[in-house]
Amino acid sequence: MLVGLAGASQALAQAAWPGSRPVRIINPAAPGGSSDPLARIVAEELSRVFGGSFIVENRPGANGNIGAALVAKAEPDGHTLLMSWTGTLVSAVTMYDSKPFHPQKDFEPIVMVGSIPNVITVSATFPANNFAEFTAYARKNPGKINFGSTGSGSSWHLSAELYKKVLGTYMVHVPYTSPAAVTTDLIGGQLQAAFPGATAIAPLVRDGRLKALAVMADKRSVVLPDTPTTKELGYPQLESATWIALLAPKGTSKDITGKINAAINTALNNPSFRNRLTTMGYTPLGGTSEEFAAYMDSEIKKWGEIVKFSGAKID
Repeated sequence: MLVGLAGASQALAQAAWPGSRPVRIINPAAPGGSSDPLARIVAEELSRVFGGSFIVENRPGANGNIGAALVAKAEPDGHTLLMSWTGTLVSAVTMYDSKPFHPQKDFEPIVMVGSIPNVITVSATFPANNFAEFTAYARKNPGKINFGSTGSGSSWHLSAELYKKVLGTYMVHVPYTSPAAVTTDLIGGQLQAAFPGATAIAPLVRDGRLKALAVMADKRSVVLPDTPTTKELGYPQLESATWIALLAPKGTSKDITGKINAAINTALNNPSFRNRLTTMGYTPLGGTSEEFAAYMDSEIKKWGEIVKFSGAKID
């Protein structure tokens, strides 16, 4: 009898989700970053669908690991979610000796929302105007190119390491704490290159303050339509994107994660919602939680090999 009552109570709690309590979507980045507008669009959509209050809470630090670790330790009741990206989930398992969390063991993958391709970018005064000239310069001048990133293990960092491995070049990594700091020094000439997400540099490219040499993808970016892809240039293995996805603490009810997955997939099939993402430079993704889990596994393996090549460690 008691077991039956407990089961009924649990089912009632799930049916009532989200109820009157707000749902926190932890964005482990500072306000104003490229993931922030997307997190708020997702929160707005989930609030509309479920009628509850979905609030974006920024918890930046340690390449997203502070916010992600907070969610990993949260109660698995559907009231704390994580909107995370490639670098955070990959670096946690590949770059820390004392791991703050394990992405494959501490989370329930819900759904992939969108991705932004990384772009091989140089300062306006750099003596290369295309991918071939940049590669020739890098090979002739080992160690003369300083590239900036948003921190060790970030997609900006690992994209450059992938380029170094595939093209056989040597460039010097200079980690920063924010995208704005990297682009400021790139414009000023203190850095020669960076491998940022397309949305971070598209306005600066249009203004002539930076040069975009190649989009690291198989399709051109909506925000950089005149920039060729690495696939077009003969390097399909030079593919790198920052993907952003929703996760929940391990043990969160499949009923809850399934509802969120269905809501996001429905939104991604809505032309108006898709247009909001593509206008920001995102490629809409979606799919099942199982597909997301399999993709995350493959990304951890791929980028783990690049981390090993780079020798990067955080502790």
